[in-house]
Amino acid sequence: METNLSTNAKYLPTIGIECHVQLKTLTKLFAAVSNDARGAAPNTLISHICLGMPGALPVLNERAVELAVRMAFAVNTKPQKYSIFERKHYFYPDLPKGYQITQLSQPIVVGGHVNIVVDGQTKTIHLNRIQIEEDAGKNTHPNGKDYSLVDLNRAGTPLLEIVSEPELHSAAEAKTYARELYLLVRYAGVSDADMYHGNMRFDVNVSVSKNSNSLGTRTESKNLNSFRSVEKAVEYEIKRQTELLKRDRAIVQETRGWDDTKQKTFSQRGKEEAHDYRYMPEPDIPPLELTKTYIDTIAAEMPVLPAEWRKRLAALGLDPSYTDTLLEAEIEDEHISYLPLIEEHIKDTSMAKQLANWFVNVEIPLRRENRAYTALKDLQRTAIYSSVYELVKADKLSSTNAKALLGVLFGQGAAPENIEKYVEEQGFIQVSDTKQIEKIVGQVIKENPRAAADVSKGEAKAIGFLVGQVMKKSLGKANPQVVQTMLRKKLG
Repeated sequence: METNLSTNAKYLPTIGIECHVQLKTLTKLFAAVSNDARGAAPNTLISHICLGMPGALPVLNERAVELAVRMAFAVNTKPQKYSIFERKHYFYPDLPKGYQITQLSQPIVVGGHVNIVVDGQTKTIHLNRIQIEEDAGKNTHPNGKDYSLVDLNRAGTPLLEIVSEPELHSAAEAKTYARELYLLVRYAGVSDADMYHGNMRFDVNVSVSKNSNSLGTRTESKNLNSFRSVEKAVEYEIKRQTELLKRDRAIVQETRGWDDTKQKTFSQRGKEEAHDYRYMPEPDIPPLELTKTYIDTIAAEMPVLPAEWRKRLAALGLDPSYTDTLLEAEIEDEHISYLPLIEEHIKDTSMAKQLANWFVNVEIPLRRENRAYTALKDLQRTAIYSSVYELVKADKLSSTNAKALLGVLFGQGAAPENIEKYVEEQGFIQVSDTKQIEKIVGQVIKENPRAAADVSKGEAKAIGFLVGQVMKKSLGKANPQVVQTMLRKKLG
């Protein structure tokens, strides 16, 4: 359904995404209260500032400003040297002050872009702005009860609101954009982006138009906390709005929720506009003015971001899917190094590529199966990989046996003092002794006369079969290159 809509000029879907990211600070945006509410009892991480009590004076968290500046560089732009804070007024149980401190008219970041790749095609999604703001509390609705509860622990936590331009046109693009934004936030060190705990949430604005020159009436589906829910909510809204247009029904501009169980959106309330919030300048916080020295210092401290890692890994000839796996694993396993270890050996292209393959095919799957696994330190891992690589390079260890060996070593969580001695004792060593191999080759030729005759006639598939038989008889220890050379020599 989605693909047809995206390419059908009669019904053109357009999507813009607002992403709220909780900043990685120790305290809240304007109060010296812990910013980590995970596991905390309701309404224990609050102060008079969070509640907006009379006389409470907010003080801006400098670390939040620094992280906002880092985000500007992560999306290929620079922060504004001058920005201001404003009050956004609305009345809801989770906002006891009656207003939210945010930025609208002059935010800290204007512009920027995120590059995504969908179906092999690169597309640039431009950003409208990134603004610093405080979060509201959280309403909970106990099942079977006729009341709601309010937890204000989250009130006042520092957020970045990242607003894209409406340049996405399919659910696949929306999902890819959300995932790329997640990687940027994590690699820039801006946020933990723990979606389970609401550290990163997406609001998707979807419209469908019959006219490619104008946008349709949009709906906003709020608080999506997974890439899949972003994709499915967009798919559902495109389908729902298209069916309404086909029946000449009006689309209502509104805020909608997402029911993950039913995989559908549902109406919540009419969509407010900016003027409904009665924005006014924040009187207690002065304008934010950044110096060139401050901005340049943060720029110089920026870590390597996903786009640069992709370039470095592409130079090794690595499959893009392997690159994606490595990018995700590097931030999943925070205490384990993958990309920096490859970077250490980047001058030796062969070893760097081999490491990448072993990470993707052996270690990462092993760690994902057992998330409690943390036994081997980086120093031990480096020693193991270096030793195994040298054994493969010396034709003492086959590719298959190298993977099996690594699986054993990482599975038992111990590195033997002498890897080569251990490999010999455990029977992993590859046999290149021509006398031993020749005996097995002779047996295989004798047992498979038809395949041997086919090889003599020049049939390539047949020699592959015979090599396989030799490897089977040698329990995988024979050097396959030596085997193939010997078979060709014997069978002419």
